[in-house]
Amino acid sequence: MFTPIGKGQRALIVAPPRTGKTMLLQSIANSVTANHKEIFLIVLLIDERPEEVTDMERSVKGEVVSSTFDEPATRHVQVAEIVIEKAKRLVEHKRDVVILLDSITRLARAYNTVVPSSGKILSGGIDASAMQKPKRFFGAARKIEEGGSLTIVATALIDTGSRMDEVIFEEFKGTGNSEIYLDRKLAEKRIFPAIDINKSGTRKEELLLQNGDLSRIWGG
Repeated sequence: MFTPIGKGQRALIVAPPRTGKTMLLQSIANSVTANHKEIFLIVLLIDERPEEVTDMERSVKGEVVSSTFDEPATRHVQVAEIVIEKAKRLVEHKRDVVILLDSITRLARAYNTVVPSSGKILSGGIDASAMQKPKRFFGAARKIEEGGSLTIVATALIDTGSRMDEVIFEEFKGTGNSEIYLDRKLAEKRIFPAIDINKSGTRKEELLLQNGDLSRIWGG
């Protein structure tokens, strides 16, 4: 209710380590398949641990596409590009598609490895041209008039101790129209989902919620 997501939106789940982002993604995936059977769901796991892939495949009814941490960066990029092209074709055929991506951070790292050097390096070791394609991936989310829609919910990693990860997050911060912040302190208290309600929100949420729900959120 506090961060509603509509068809065609771009949503970021901003997650420090060990805050339950995988559990939240599984919950979102199962909600989509249970309540919106018309939606084609794809869970995209990039540079992931094999056991996490297996767990997701067992927990989710949608299509799970993955690359694991022992594969090269070229494979991570290839998998992501296959998925986004498939999603675009489905949308062209008036299908509603949801991609759950874990994570946009690792996808950006992979692109940083494979793109030809531009000669300009940003803080954290990011090549200036490396962010273009992951941004294009995230920016593909949209709703087409008289057509389908592509919704992308992606996790962004923070507080990992990596300057590169922080730079990647800053590049994507504000590019989504919905942001869900997970809180480490809530997770340590075993409160799940560990959502920081004060930081999280959706732009133009009044278009997605009924007046009664809006009044409850705004304290009216």
